[in-house]
Amino acid sequence: MGNSYAGQLKSARFEEALHNSIEASLRCSNVVPRPIFSQLYLDPEQHPFSSADVKPKVEDLDKDLVHRYTQNGTLDFSNNLTVNEMEDDEDDEEMSDSNSPPIPYSQKPAPEGSCTTDGFCQAGKDLRLVSLCMEQIDIPAGFLLVGAKSPNLPEHILVCAVDKRFLPDDHGKNALLGFSGNCIGCGERGFRYFTEFSNHINLKLTTQPKKQKHLKYYLVRTSQGVLSKGPLICWKECRSRQSSATCHSIKPNSSVSSTVTPENGTTNGYKTGFTQTDAANGNSSHGGKSSASSSTPARPGNYSLSPRPSYTSADQATMFTSGPPKKRHRGWYPGSPVPQPGLVTPVPTIRPLSRSEPLLSAPVPQTPLTGILQPRPIPAGETVIVPENLLSNSGVRPVILIGYGTLPYFYGNVGDIVVSPLLVNCYKIPQLENKDLEQLGLTGSQLLSVENMILLTIQYLVRLGPDQIPLREEFEQIMLKAMQEFTLRERALQMGAPCIPVSPGQLPWLARLIASVSQDLVHVIVTQNSLAEGISETLRILSEMRHYQKLPDYVVAICTSKIRGNEFCVVVLGQHQSRALAESMLTTSEFLKEISYELITGKVSFLASHFKTTSLGDDLDKLLEKMQQRRGDSVVTPFNGDLNECVSPQEAAAMIPTQNLDLDNETFQIYQPQLTVARKLLSQVCAIADSGSQSLDLGHFSKVDFIIIVPRSEVLVQQTLQRVRQSGVLVDLGLEENGTAHQRAEKYVVRLDNEIQSKFEVFMRRVKQNPYTLFVLVHDNSHVELTSVISGSLSHGEPSHGLADRVINCREVLDAFNLLVLQVSSFPYTLQTQQSRISSSNEVHWIQLDTVEDVGCEEKLYFGLNEYSKSLQWGVTSPLLRCDETFEKMVNTLLERYPRLHSMVVRCYLLIQQYSEALMALTTMASLRDHSTPETLSIMDDLISSPGKNKSGRGHMLIIRVPSVQLAMLAKERLQEVRDKLGLQYRFEIILGNPASELNVATHFVARLKTWRGNEPEEWIPRTYQDLEGLPCIVILTGKDPLGETFPRSLKYCDLRLIDSSYLTRTALEQEVGLACCYVSKEVIRGPTSALDLSGKEPERAPLIENDSEELLIDLERPQSNSSAVTGTSGSIMENGVSSSSTDKSQKQSLTPTSNVGMDEGVSASTTGAGDPLKQECDSLGPPMASSTTSKPSSSSLGPRSLAWPGQPPRGCRGLHATLPPIVILSKAAYSLLGSQKGGKLPSSSSLLPHADVAWVSSLRPFLHKDMSSEEQSLYYRQWTSARQHHADFSNQPDPASGARTFHPRRLLLTGPPQVGKTGSYLQFLRILFRMLIRLLEVDVYDEEEINTDHSENSEVSQSEGEPWPDIESFSKMPFDVSVHDPKYSLMSLVYTEKLAGIKQEVIKECKIEEPRKRETVSMMLTKYAAYNTFHHCEQCHQYMDFTSASQMSDSTLHAFTFSSSMLGEEVQLYFIIPKSKESHFVFSKQGKHLESMRLPLVSDKNLNAVKSPIFTPSSGRHEHGLLNLFHAMEGISHLHLLVVKEYEMPLYRKYWPNHIMLVLPGMFNNAGVGAARFLIKELSYHNLELERNRLEELGVKRQCVWPFIVVMDDSCVLWNIHSVQEQTSQSMEAGVSSKNVSLKSVLQHIEATPKIIHYAILGIQKWSSKLTSQSLKAPFSRCHVHDFILLNIDLTQNVQYDFNRYFCEDVDFNLRTNSSGLLICRFNNFSLMKKHVQVGGQRDFIIKPKIMVSESLAPILPLQYVCAPDSEHTLLAAPAQFLLEKFLQHAAYKLFPKAIHNFKSPVLAIDCYLNIGQEVAICYISSRPHSNNVNCEGVFFSGLLLYLCDSFVGADLLKKFKFLKGATLCVICQDRSSLRQTIVRLELEDEWQFRLRDEFQTANSNDDKPLYFLTGRHV
Repeated sequence: MGNSYAGQLKSARFEEALHNSIEASLRCSNVVPRPIFSQLYLDPEQHPFSSADVKPKVEDLDKDLVHRYTQNGTLDFSNNLTVNEMEDDEDDEEMSDSNSPPIPYSQKPAPEGSCTTDGFCQAGKDLRLVSLCMEQIDIPAGFLLVGAKSPNLPEHILVCAVDKRFLPDDHGKNALLGFSGNCIGCGERGFRYFTEFSNHINLKLTTQPKKQKHLKYYLVRTSQGVLSKGPLICWKECRSRQSSATCHSIKPNSSVSSTVTPENGTTNGYKTGFTQTDAANGNSSHGGKSSASSSTPARPGNYSLSPRPSYTSADQATMFTSGPPKKRHRGWYPGSPVPQPGLVTPVPTIRPLSRSEPLLSAPVPQTPLTGILQPRPIPAGETVIVPENLLSNSGVRPVILIGYGTLPYFYGNVGDIVVSPLLVNCYKIPQLENKDLEQLGLTGSQLLSVENMILLTIQYLVRLGPDQIPLREEFEQIMLKAMQEFTLRERALQMGAPCIPVSPGQLPWLARLIASVSQDLVHVIVTQNSLAEGISETLRILSEMRHYQKLPDYVVAICTSKIRGNEFCVVVLGQHQSRALAESMLTTSEFLKEISYELITGKVSFLASHFKTTSLGDDLDKLLEKMQQRRGDSVVTPFNGDLNECVSPQEAAAMIPTQNLDLDNETFQIYQPQLTVARKLLSQVCAIADSGSQSLDLGHFSKVDFIIIVPRSEVLVQQTLQRVRQSGVLVDLGLEENGTAHQRAEKYVVRLDNEIQSKFEVFMRRVKQNPYTLFVLVHDNSHVELTSVISGSLSHGEPSHGLADRVINCREVLDAFNLLVLQVSSFPYTLQTQQSRISSSNEVHWIQLDTVEDVGCEEKLYFGLNEYSKSLQWGVTSPLLRCDETFEKMVNTLLERYPRLHSMVVRCYLLIQQYSEALMALTTMASLRDHSTPETLSIMDDLISSPGKNKSGRGHMLIIRVPSVQLAMLAKERLQEVRDKLGLQYRFEIILGNPASELNVATHFVARLKTWRGNEPEEWIPRTYQDLEGLPCIVILTGKDPLGETFPRSLKYCDLRLIDSSYLTRTALEQEVGLACCYVSKEVIRGPTSALDLSGKEPERAPLIENDSEELLIDLERPQSNSSAVTGTSGSIMENGVSSSSTDKSQKQSLTPTSNVGMDEGVSASTTGAGDPLKQECDSLGPPMASSTTSKPSSSSLGPRSLAWPGQPPRGCRGLHATLPPIVILSKAAYSLLGSQKGGKLPSSSSLLPHADVAWVSSLRPFLHKDMSSEEQSLYYRQWTSARQHHADFSNQPDPASGARTFHPRRLLLTGPPQVGKTGSYLQFLRILFRMLIRLLEVDVYDEEEINTDHSENSEVSQSEGEPWPDIESFSKMPFDVSVHDPKYSLMSLVYTEKLAGIKQEVIKECKIEEPRKRETVSMMLTKYAAYNTFHHCEQCHQYMDFTSASQMSDSTLHAFTFSSSMLGEEVQLYFIIPKSKESHFVFSKQGKHLESMRLPLVSDKNLNAVKSPIFTPSSGRHEHGLLNLFHAMEGISHLHLLVVKEYEMPLYRKYWPNHIMLVLPGMFNNAGVGAARFLIKELSYHNLELERNRLEELGVKRQCVWPFIVVMDDSCVLWNIHSVQEQTSQSMEAGVSSKNVSLKSVLQHIEATPKIIHYAILGIQKWSSKLTSQSLKAPFSRCHVHDFILLNIDLTQNVQYDFNRYFCEDVDFNLRTNSSGLLICRFNNFSLMKKHVQVGGQRDFIIKPKIMVSESLAPILPLQYVCAPDSEHTLLAAPAQFLLEKFLQHAAYKLFPKAIHNFKSPVLAIDCYLNIGQEVAICYISSRPHSNNVNCEGVFFSGLLLYLCDSFVGADLLKKFKFLKGATLCVICQDRSSLRQTIVRLELEDEWQFRLRDEFQTANSNDDKPLYFLTGRHV
C-alpha cells in the first residue's frame, strides 16, 4: 500500500536510464512543468547571442500563443497530428506493484437511489474537469485540487480536493500514508479512505483502489482563470509510466516566464535542432514560419517548431521544444538536451482516420475572447525511451518519418532523435473536387489502403539507393501514379470480380519481400501491439551497434494491431540520409543561425584542429612560415611571368599592364528582346487603363517618375545606379538635368534596409503632391524576404523582416491612383500563390526564343538553367555542370566523424583546405597534388597561371558561394593568409562579397583595373562585380540568397559545393545556379561538342606547349608524370578531373574580353567581340566567361583554337570563346536535382516546393512539366500553392463568401530568367511609357497649306482688319470665291473661274499625283479645350461619359419622329435615343410621352453659359475613335449635342456613348454616304424649326425670333484656335501671327453674336495650318467655301438641299448651290479648326467586291470596271450605284472628257452639280435656277457637258446659250434607262450631239441595286 516500492525491474540498463530520466525531471523547480516534444534538439549549451537578440517579451509570446490558436480561425484536432495522452486502462500488469497477476477486486454496491453515472458523484453532481473548468471552487486551506482518472472515462479527468499532506512533495517523497479528501461536487467532506472516496465518485474500479494509481495530476488555473490539467503527481513508484500524461495547462504567462529565464538571465539556454531557438525564441526566430506550419494545442510555453519549411497549416504536425536543465548533473552527457521533470515529449500522432473526411474537418469551438481551447480527449499511444548517448555511441541521429497512425511518446534523451513530418501529408489523402480528380485521372471512390501505402513507401525507399534522400514531391508523384493505376484497374474490373486488397496477414510477408532486394539498406520490423515496440527495438539495436557493423539506411516499423488497424513509421538511420533530412527541416535563416552558433560557441574547435595539419600530416602554419622565409621579401611576379619568377613588392606594385583599348563600357544599348518585353509591359499597362475598371486613367498624366527598390545589397544598389545612369532614363523622362543626373540618380534607387521608411515617405509625399505624374514603383528581386510585417514583429535578428511588405503593400501604395507597382523577379513563384496580389493577366513573361534560328542575326544567346542541364548531354569531357565526386567522398568521411556539426561547416572547412593545398601544390609543394581534388587543382591552376601569360595581366574570376557570413569571413582570412605567405598577393585578389558592405579591392589591383579601363577619374574605385572585369580574383560570395548581382565576363568558375540538401526548394536551388547564367555566342549552343571537346585530338602536342608561357594545357586524357613542369599533375588524376583547364583554356586564351558592363540587365552594354551590339544581350550580356588574355599569336596557340570550331577561321587575337558560359561545380545533392534531365527522370529542381514561404495546397496534384512555359507554370502555382502565414500575401485571402480573389489592379509582375536583361527592359519600359503619355497628350492634326490660293491680286478688302464681326453691308458686296481652298480637295477637279483660264497648264501637270498621297500631319499637344474620344477618362467629364453600369443603358428612351420630305417624296421616320438626363431639351406631349419637338432658343437670348445652336455630328465607324466628347471643348457648359448614326451602328455608339442623344437614320440609309446624313439633318432641323415656331407662336413669340441655326461638325474636329496679326516690327519683316488655343464654346458664342446673323446662310472658320501667314489673315472674313464645321441657317437655305446620294464633295456641291442662290457664306479667318488624323472609320471607301464571289483570290477591281454596257456579262459588284459612279468619274476623265485634260480655258460645263471628275479637269458650275448668280462664261468654249440627274429647270434653251469645242464630249447621267432616253429627247440633245449605241453604260450593279445609267456623245 501507499508508497511501498515492491517491484523488481527486469533490466539494469533500463533502470539506469529510467533513474536518470526521473531524477532529471525531479530537479526541475518549475511550478508547472511543461510537456515537451523536443523535435530537433542537439545540445543544451548556453546560447551566446545577446539577450536582446533572442529574448522575446512575455506579452509577445502570449500574443503568439493566442495567434497560434487562431491562425486559421479554427484548430482542427482530428487531423492535426495532436499530442497523445497515454490511456491507463491497458495492461495492468505494468502498473501493479509486483509481477504477480492482478488481484480481482469486488466493489461495494452503491447505496440505493444514488447516482452511478460515470463522471458524476453519488449525489449526482458533475465532477468532470470539462464542466468545472470555469467554476470557482472553494477548498479548505491545505487542500489541493487534483485530477483523478476513471477507467471508464479515459478522456475525462474528475476533479477532487485532497489534503496536500497525503500527496508527495517535488521529489516524490514525504507523502503521508492514507488519504483525506472532499467531494467538490456535492460538497461532502472528510473521506478518510481512498476506497470510500473512489466509490463516492463512481470510479468503478476492477482492481484495488490506490491513490497512487488513480490520482494523476495537479490541477492549476491559467492566467485566464480556467482550471486545467497541470503537471503529473510525482508518486515515487510511477516508474516508466509516470510520464504517460501531458500536462494540459494553458497558462502561458506564468509557465513560460518561469521556464524561459534560466539563471543567467538570457533565454536560449538550450537549442532546438539546428536552430538556436528555445521555447520562447522558437517562435520568434522562425517568425511566422512555425505558426504557419504547425498549430499547437495550447500548453504552457509549448512553442511549435517549424517541421520542415514546406508544410502549411494543413500539414500541421505539432512539435514542442524542451527546456534546459537548471544545473549540470553528473548523470548527464553534456550534449544531450534534457527533458523536463517527469515530462514526456509527445510526438505528433495521427489517429487512423476514416479517409473520407475532408482535410480540415469541423472547427473546434472557441471561447471568443480568450483563445482558450476546451480540453479534448486525446487517444492513447505508447512510450519510447531514447537511450542515453545515442548520438555519441552510434554517430547517427535517427530521423523518424511520421507515417500513418499514432506515434508513441518519446522521453529520455530526446535530443538525439528528430521527428520529421516530411511524408506525413502524402498519407493523408485530401478531399478534392471532382474537376480536380478528373484532371488527375482519379475517381473519388478509389483511394489507397494503408497496406498499399506501406508497400509503396518501402518500394520507394528501396529505389532511392544509398545516395538519394526521400523527397516529398517525388513520393507524392509515386502515390498519385499508384492511385491512377488503381483507378484504371477498377474501371477495367467493373465488369468482372473486384480486385482483392492486400490482407493484413499478407502485409508483413509482402513488406519483407520488397525490402529483401535492397541489399540490406531497408529493414522491416513488424510488431503486434504498438509502433513503440518497433521504434524502441530499432533505437536499442542502434545504440548497441558497433561502428564497424553496417546499419540499414531505413527501418520501416509496422504495427499490425487488431484494435487500431495497421500503422507504420520510418526510422531513418543512414548516416547521410538522417543528417540530410534533419538539416533540410530548417529554413535558410535557421541553419545560418545554427552555423553561427556553432562557430561562436567553439563547437567547431575539434574540426578546426583537424584542419591545422595538411593532408600529409605537416603543421600547416609552420609549413607556410617556412615557405615565406625561403622566399624572403620578394613576391611572385604579378603578371606576364611564371610562378617561379619573383620581384620585390615595390616593383610588383609599380608594374603597369597594357591598356585594353577596345573596352568601351559606357555605351548603353537596349537589345531586341528587351524592347519586346518593354512593349509587352506597356501594352499590359494600356490594357489596365482600357479595362473599364476605372483603376488607371492614362490620359490624366503628363509625366513619369519612378523609384527602384532593391534588396539589401550594396553591390546591387551600385549596379542598378550604374544602369540608371548609363541608360539616360532620368534625362529622357525630364526628371533631372543632364549635368546633375549622375549625382541625383541615388534618390531613385533605394534598398530595403532600416532607412527605407524615411526615404519611402519622401517618395509617397511626391506621389501625393503630383497627381498628374504617373509614378512607377519597381520592386526588383521581389521574391527576396517577402515576409509579412506581422510575422516580422515577432522575429528577432532578421533586420529585413517584413520591410518589403510594409512598403509594397501599405495602404497608401494600394490606394494611390497615380502609382503603378512593377514587381520584377527571376523566381516569381512566391508571388504566384492562391493569395497572390497580382492578377495572372498582369504578368509579363520574358519572351522565349525556342530555337537558335529564332534569334536571327543576334550574336549572343541566353544560357540559363535549362541550357546548363541540357549541356550535360553534349557528351564533352569537360561539362559545364559538374559534381566533384572526390570532394563528396572526403565530405562524407568527415561528416561521420563529426555528427554534431552542421554539414555546411564541415564542407566549408574542407573547401578552405582544398584551395589552400591546391595553392601550395601549384607553387611550392608538388607532393600535395595528390591530395587536392582534380577539380580544385585545375581551377586554382587556371586562376594563378592565366595572368602570367602576357602583358595585359588579365585573368579569371572564381566565385565560391558560402552562405554563412561567419564562414565566409573565415574562408577569406585563411585563403588570404595562405596566398600572402606564398607571395601571390600581387597575382590575384581575394574579395569578400558581402551584401552588407561595399567591395574592398587592394589599391594595386584598383590601379590595374583603372589602366585597363583607360579614362577613369583618379578617385574611381570598383563598386560592382562587373567593374572587376579581367581581374584575376576569388570572390567569396556570402549572404542568405544571391540577390541578382551581375558578374563580369571574366567569371569562369562558380563553386557551389557548399549548396547541398539544405536547399530543397526550387527558388533556393535555382537562384544559386542563376549566378552563372549569362549570354554566350550562338555557336556554343549550335556546336557544343566541337566547341568544348578537344580531348585526344592532338595528344602529342602537350609537350610542345608545356613551357609555353602563353598556353597552358593540362592534358588529362592520359595520366602525366610529375615531369610536366607547368602542371605536374600526378598520374592519379581521373580522366575528366581537371579537364576544364585543359580544354577550355586552350580555347580561351585567345580572347580579349571586353567589359561586361554588358547588358546586365540590359542597361549598360559595351560592344563585344565583333562590335555587334546584339552580342551583349541583356542581363549579363557578355557571358561572364571571357577569358582574359590577349594572345601573342604563335603557332602553338593557334593549333587547338582552330580545332575548336570547324569551319571558323581563327580570328587572330579574338576568338569566339570569349563567350563560353562559366563552369559550375555543384554538391552531389544539387547535381542530382539539376543534372537529372538526361532520361527525363524525376526529380528535377522544378518539381520541388517552389519557395520556403509557400506550401502545397494538396499532396495530390498534377506533375509540373519541365517544358511548361512560364505562363503555364504561373497558373499551376496559383492553383496548387498557398502562402504560409508569415508570407506577405497571406493576409490577401479570397473572399470567403464568393471565393473571388482580390488583386491589386495597378500591380504588374515581370518575370524572366536570371541575368536575362530585366533591368534594361523595365528602364526602357519607363521611357516608352513616358513617350506614350506624351503621345496620349498629343494628337496628329492635318497641317496642309491652302490650295489654289492667289495672293497676287488682293480682292479689295472692304472691312478694316481689327473688326470682330463682318458688316453685312460691305460683306455682301464681296464677290464669292468659287475656288476650293481646303487641302483635302487637292486631288479634286478645279472649279472654273475667270482667273483659272490664265494659269499655265504645265504647272498643274507637274503636281499630278498618281499614288494616293499621304497627307501631311503634325503632332500637337492636347489642351484643356480639346474634343476627346472614348479613351479619355477624367474626373470632370466622368458624368458626361458615364460608363458606370449596364443599368445606364436602360435610362435612355427611344422615340420615333416622323416628317415628310418633299425631296424624297415620302414620309421619313427617324429615331431619337434620349437619355433621361437630356430630356429637358425636348418637348413631349402631355399624354403618352410622345416626342413633339426639340427646344430651340430665341435669337434674342443672351446666356453666357450656353450656346444656342444644336450641334449635329454625323459619325460612322468611329464609335471608339470619334471625337464625340465635347465636355472640355464646351468648358462644361450646357449644350445640345446629337450624334447622327446609321441604324446598324446604333448599338455600338450607344454602348460607348450612353449619355449622348442619338439620331438614328432609317435603315434604307445604311449604305448611304455622308450626303444622306447631312440632308436628313437639314430636313429634320427645318421641320423642327417649323414645329418650334408654331409652339412658341402660341406663347406669343414671333416666328422670326426663333433661333434658326444649327452646327454641323465632323467627328474629327479636335482643337480650335484664335489668331491675331502682330504689328510688323520693320519694313522688311512680315508681320507675325500669334495664335492661342480657345474652346469651341468661345468660338460658337463669338460667331452666334454676329450682328444680323440671320441674314447669313452659312458661317464657318478656316482650316489650321502651321503656314498660316499674316497675308492669309489680311482679310478677317472671306466669302468662300466652308467645310467640316459650319453654322447653317436652315431657314434661309430651306430651298437649297444637300444631295443625299453623294459620297464625296457634298459640301462643295452644297456651297456652290447656296452661293448661286444669292445667299451669304462667311468664313471667319481669325478662327481656325484643327482636324485630327483618325485612322479608322469615317468616309472610308467601300471595299468593292464582286456580288457573287467566284474564287477567293481575285485581282483588285480597277475603277474603269465599275461601269459596264447594259445587259452585258460583266462581273456585277456589291457596292452602291452612286458610289461606283463617283469613283468611276474620278478616274475616267481621260475617257469621258479627253478635250478637257489640262485645258483650263475650256472647262467641262456642269449644270446644277459639282462632281469630281479628276484633278486634270476644271469644272464650270452653272445653276439652272432663274435669277441665280453664275460665273461669267462669255467667250468660253467648253470642252464637255456633264448632266447629272438634271431636273425640269434644265431645258434645251438653257443649253443653247453655251458654246462647245468641236469634239467636245457629253455625259448624261440618269436614274434608269427610260429617264435617260426621255432626258435626251426633252433637251433636244441629238441636234448638236452625236450618240452611238455602244456609248450607253450602267454602273456595274445588279438590277436589284438600281444601277445608274449614262450616255456619252460627241459634239458635232
